[in-house]
Amino acid sequence: MTLKITRRSALIGVLASTSMLSACGLPRSGPNKREIFAGSVLQDGDAFIVTVNPRVARAAAVTPALGFTSAFLNAGLMGSDTIRPGDTLGLRIWENVDDGLLADSGQSVTLLDEVQVDGDGFIFVPYAGRLRAAGNTPERMRQIITERLDAQTPDPQVIVSRLAGDGATVSVVGGVGAQGIYPIERPTRTLSAMLARAGGIAVEAPIAQITVSRGDHTAKIWFEDLYQNPKFDIALRAGDRILVEEDTRTFTALGATGAQSRVPFTSQTISAIEAIAQVGGLSTNLADPTGVFVFRNEPEEIAREILGRQDIVGTQRFAYVLNLTEPNGMFNARDFAIRDEDTVYVTEAPYVQWQKTLSALTGSLSSASSIASLTE
Repeated sequence: MTLKITRRSALIGVLASTSMLSACGLPRSGPNKREIFAGSVLQDGDAFIVTVNPRVARAAAVTPALGFTSAFLNAGLMGSDTIRPGDTLGLRIWENVDDGLLADSGQSVTLLDEVQVDGDGFIFVPYAGRLRAAGNTPERMRQIITERLDAQTPDPQVIVSRLAGDGATVSVVGGVGAQGIYPIERPTRTLSAMLARAGGIAVEAPIAQITVSRGDHTAKIWFEDLYQNPKFDIALRAGDRILVEEDTRTFTALGATGAQSRVPFTSQTISAIEAIAQVGGLSTNLADPTGVFVFRNEPEEIAREILGRQDIVGTQRFAYVLNLTEPNGMFNARDFAIRDEDTVYVTEAPYVQWQKTLSALTGSLSSASSIASLTE
């Protein structure tokens, strides 16, 4: 009789402990739908709970606006044969005499392969003196040198060529095949040609961004837009700085999903359905498809449009609700765009908590049975 009372007391003690633990909260991945809705402004919370429909999806679909300003777009192609300070010129001079001013004995041609244009834009040619080269074309320099030498040697013949120098260069850095400083020459006067000269991009095309800085002006485009929109293939200018980098936008996935992590964007736009798929989809054993949430801070103008209210002031907290079981639920999720720093959260199905409670109870009963058997 004493053993039976002891066993019953042990069982009651274990059940009581289990009830206390259940009251304190069972393990779970986050708040449930009811708890999230309790944080609504309608319940004295600080977040607007908004059910996603086609109108809301359109109003919230804001993507980064990238593109070049008119100052970049309207710049014409640079003359590839214009001489600039820092360039290197090549000169060939023929003299119509046996013993010329410049040529060695027995030679009729003089080669000056590396004539540097100084910082002020001048070059020095023997017997022709210091000549202004910057701003002139090689053809014009040929005429100038010929005129200067003509008074000292009969009928001189001159050829002037602009060699690859550093007078008109751009820097290309970041995710390219070969970072460096490249001259603007006839084949590389546009952005796409210069990127090709630098070995092409070394990051995934869908998330590659190109930033061009010119003086105090900076603009950015998507790499894919460079080829889809020909006007973005802008003409380059000396001193341009070109940076190729990956898109830095991310979103966070939490709750009953295949993976919980911070996820980088893999394309210019990502829908809610794509974001869920990117982390392994909904957990079939845990997820509540009627409780898929997207948390974000909305700027004032978007908040006013979505809520249809003009009394909204400042940035507001929003919790967008997606119910994938509705007839158009999947379409709404497909049309709803995820933005930088969004949190995608999938709630657990209500039965999961019951299942966890039952598991805790049955586990406790097994423990009570074991304890009772030990007391016999």
